[in-house]
Amino acid sequence: MWETEEFGASHEGGPGAVLAGGAEPLPVYVDTGSGAEIHKISDWWVYDGTRRAPLATALRGSCSCGWRGTDLHPLDWQEVTDAGGPDLYDTTGPEADWDQHIADIEARTIPVPDDLTALLTQLRTRLDTLAADAPLAALKVIGALERTSADTARAAAYAVDTNEKPWDMIATALGLTEADARALLMRYTRRF
Repeated sequence: MWETEEFGASHEGGPGAVLAGGAEPLPVYVDTGSGAEIHKISDWWVYDGTRRAPLATALRGSCSCGWRGTDLHPLDWQEVTDAGGPDLYDTTGPEADWDQHIADIEARTIPVPDDLTALLTQLRTRLDTLAADAPLAALKVIGALERTSADTARAAAYAVDTNEKPWDMIATALGLTEADARALLMRYTRRF
């Protein structure tokens, strides 16, 4: 899976299988023989035409938010074998498409003031140095930052008027799915 620290589970990406007709295959169910639970798998490499799985002919970028890339990247199963298996197969085409999706998500988020971005970069650099030189002092500072950020997050979350601003706009501003945006505000306020 491809992921970004900022958007987390809202935008986890990966190569998605595409069948000859352009459809996305349904998950494959695998009985592991140990218990009543049957596992479902939808990783692209499962669709190799064996074990009742359909044969994928292309890959495309996909994201947990539901986005699917429009560019289809031909899938050569002989190259998968020659590469040493699915983990070593070149999926840079679908990943580049997902990277562009992430850039589009980022472009729609609410901007962070430049002075705060610079300050956060400076703080990160200084904390990294402090962690190496004086780890206990770094932990003390991080504790203070956690308390400060929790207080500020609570105040900011309470200030968001969900009656005035719809959830889809809130989610877009944060770069999250609506469910994750609600969960974030709930975490900070214990409401919604």
